[in-house]
Amino acid sequence: MFRSVDEVPRNDVALVLGTGRLTPRGNTNLHFTQRIQAAAALYHSGKVRHLLVSGDNHVATYDEPTDMRDALAAAGVPTNAITCDYAGFRTLDSVVRAKTVFGLTRLTIVTEEFHCPRALWIARERRLNAVAFAAPDLSARWSARVKVREALARVWCAIDLHVLNRGPKFSGPPEPIELAGRD
Repeated sequence: MFRSVDEVPRNDVALVLGTGRLTPRGNTNLHFTQRIQAAAALYHSGKVRHLLVSGDNHVATYDEPTDMRDALAAAGVPTNAITCDYAGFRTLDSVVRAKTVFGLTRLTIVTEEFHCPRALWIARERRLNAVAFAAPDLSARWSARVKVREALARVWCAIDLHVLNRGPKFSGPPEPIELAGRD
């Protein structure tokens, strides 16, 4: 896990894990903002050439991948350097689909520091060569509930990986990522 753009190794693709653009109360979700800023920094520094944004899109009014793509484009990332995964309903789905659907064997995972260990654990278990770039965690005031949820998610992750051997909700046909040239 890396916290500095300067230290993270180069990879062709970064997987940006999804979260909603807005909180349930309609405010800006600071977790979303942190992940977008981290992903844009990786792209602009040349540490990655392409961003795979993976998130939930289970109803028409909730579309994490499109929101992430639009925010990254607003941050200066060209849309031909962004691929949307609309079936990243949870971390396991996003990480496994990066390999099975998008053909990746090596990647950089972008999320907050508290989430990185679980994402890397899934990648390791599914034989993906992955590093994580940790967007800064928010203060306890803004993220206490999310961190409690993460503790429970790690228990479910162990069950998914080692008891149920669960895969993604939708495996999907192969859609290999084609890397665009940098300007």
